[in-house]
Amino acid sequence: MNAIWAALLVTLKLAGLTTLILLLIGTPLAWWLARTRSMWKTPISAMVALPMVLPPTVLGFYLLIAMGPNGVLGQFTQFIGLGSLAFTFWGLLLASVLYSMPFVVQPLQAGFAGLDPAVLDVAASLRASPFDRFMTVVLPLCRPAFLTASVMGFAHTVGEFGVILMVGGNIEGETRVLSVLLYDRVEAMAYTEAHWLAAGLLGFSFLILLVMHGISQHLARREGRA
Repeated sequence: MNAIWAALLVTLKLAGLTTLILLLIGTPLAWWLARTRSMWKTPISAMVALPMVLPPTVLGFYLLIAMGPNGVLGQFTQFIGLGSLAFTFWGLLLASVLYSMPFVVQPLQAGFAGLDPAVLDVAASLRASPFDRFMTVVLPLCRPAFLTASVMGFAHTVGEFGVILMVGGNIEGETRVLSVLLYDRVEAMAYTEAHWLAAGLLGFSFLILLVMHGISQHLARREGRA
């Protein structure tokens, strides 16, 4: 039972920090992708979406190499006194941010792209600065997109396995999350505990789908009133 609580705490910490970081860095990126006509939009969009089609172990392998003592990232972190990020929580956090990025950026980008430009033009005619327009107009109108991005980013991080196992391993209280603990219990043939873990993750996934369905219904009702 102590192992389950430890894995749960690591999972919640990882998912919470990953979602927060992705909202901070994903919001300006999604805003740029939704509004730019730059030639770089297509390749950057492809890079953001790459984790959706790339096998998790491939990304995990290259991140593990990069974080190692001979890797570019590993040499940099050792130079600044942080040591290697491989098999640490912070290395796990970096991997999760990269792997869950499309699940936060794409809902935000869709929300921003669906925003009526005339609304921003009206705010600009009232001498609102770009920052004021974003905070007082864009954020309230795109609240469902932010909610969707937050839920998807958190849920996807909770369900991660391949990247986490490659980069973080299976260190109790440090890098062992619920999905890795489930794998560990199945390997140990502790099926009773594995059933509880699997049922909990199944219930969580179903709850996420209910939340997403509720958001869709809310959007449909709001559009019907518009």
